[in-house]
Amino acid sequence: MIQTLFGSTEEKPSFLQRMKEAVTRTRESLGERIEDVVSFRKEIDRETLDDLEATLIAADLGTATTEAVLQALREKVDRKQVGNVEELKRVLKEELLGILNAAEKSPVRKVDGEPEVILVVGVNGTGKTTSIGKLAHVLRGQGKTVLLAAADTFRAAAIEQLEVWGDRTGTEVIKNKPGGDPAAVLFDALQAAKARHSDYVIVDTAGRLHTKSSLMEELAKMRRTAQRFSPNAPHETLLVMDATTGQNGLQQARLFTESAGVTGIVLSKLDGTAKGGIVVAISKELGLPVRYVGIGEKAGDLLPFNPQDFVNSLFD
Repeated sequence: MIQTLFGSTEEKPSFLQRMKEAVTRTRESLGERIEDVVSFRKEIDRETLDDLEATLIAADLGTATTEAVLQALREKVDRKQVGNVEELKRVLKEELLGILNAAEKSPVRKVDGEPEVILVVGVNGTGKTTSIGKLAHVLRGQGKTVLLAAADTFRAAAIEQLEVWGDRTGTEVIKNKPGGDPAAVLFDALQAAKARHSDYVIVDTAGRLHTKSSLMEELAKMRRTAQRFSPNAPHETLLVMDATTGQNGLQQARLFTESAGVTGIVLSKLDGTAKGGIVVAISKELGLPVRYVGIGEKAGDLLPFNPQDFVNSLFD
């Protein structure tokens, strides 16, 4: 409950309410298109589903994911299990939720007695450093102690940007001089975290070096540095993707997934697109769970991702 100026109280928006607000543009577009597709037909048949294909692709599910969903829908239509638009939406929700839940098979590993190391990767411009600041805010809100490692030493102003988020969230930033060795920054941060018994170390990494191979080599070096402190570190490698880039971001994601050992996705700027179906495409095509979604610019605008809430938000 939130106390207002005049003494009355108002409910703080739930995760589901905030998710619904974030995907408003996607929900309106998707719902309207589905209604249009069905309104021209007396019954739900294979031709209806053929018309639905363009709608799902427009929502950025992608060709491969759309085809998988439609195949499941065709089987139910053939068995006369889908008779009207509400049943179509219900079955569509079930298929999307099944894809998202299948990607959730990789739970976050529990860490006892040592700092949990979260490596955050992604190309410049996706909202990587901003997402790190928001994640620090989430964890500190849970009563956890957090250190930030400014290991993106190659991008101009990256260290300063992380320090702004450190000040904003009350989180200490471990840094070195610009152009320094990122692995050395991580080493210092892990030493500090161990000495202070911190719960988390969140590591900002370079989004782009001169070549893809040099970037991946740098990330591999940082992984080795983390493993000197803990054989299982980094315990989570999060890839930040910009939801507004949609399918174009998937190829970048594949490269990081193959080379950097990504274990989960942070999808930024979800509130800025009508193509929220990219969440499902990520789960289907990359086989990775979405851990968090960014829904605004404030520190509190990062939500832990819940598949059921997301699917409900798209249709209800």
